Amino acid sequence: MKLIGSTTSPYVRRIRLLLGNSDYEFVNLDIYGEDRNELRRNNPALKIPMLIDGDQEVYDSRVIARYISEKQGLEPLSWDQENQLTLIDAANDSAVILLLSARSGIDTSENLMFFNLQRERIMMTMRTLAAMVDEGQFSQWNYPAICLYSLVDWVDFRDLVDFSGIESLLSFRDRHRNDELIGATDPRKS
Repeated sequence: MKLIGSTTSPYVRRIRLLLGNSDYEFVNLDIYGEDRNELRRNNPALKIPMLIDGDQEVYDSRVIARYISEKQGLEPLSWDQENQLTLIDAANDSAVILLLSARSGIDTSENLMFFNLQRERIMMTMRTLAAMVDEGQFSQWNYPAICLYSLVDWVDFRDLVDFSGIESLLSFRDRHRNDELIGATDPRKS
């Protein structure tokens, strides 16, 4: 099994954490630089992560997680967990848009509808996720918790969110921070 991605991607990190100590090869690409052609050869959607397992290619972290979960014999996600992932992905997607826009030289702090909508989506979903953490909905270390961890740690690493009023998300992250695999996948070590 081969996982293609980048050490700084929160979507790749969640799959690396789900795979745990499984036997797989990780191919770390610089997808915006010298490895762009490698990405083109492996995934027509030009996204990471991508999983290759024998003759099976699987694109997108959510589909990869389902594939791995089936292979590992894990219980399918409930509808509530699927909704949790939708919220996590919405915040993550909007945060990526803001980061890539800023790296493209665009002032994302301007009062423009597109950027305002991204910031609103991020904060609305982060407040909802914080309330879910407070209710104990992420008390088990499972795929939704892994995804939440990856999101919170990544937006903190990229300084994309003001955690005022949603500090429980940082507390959630900090409870899991000392895990060996968490440290091994830390994007700050890239």
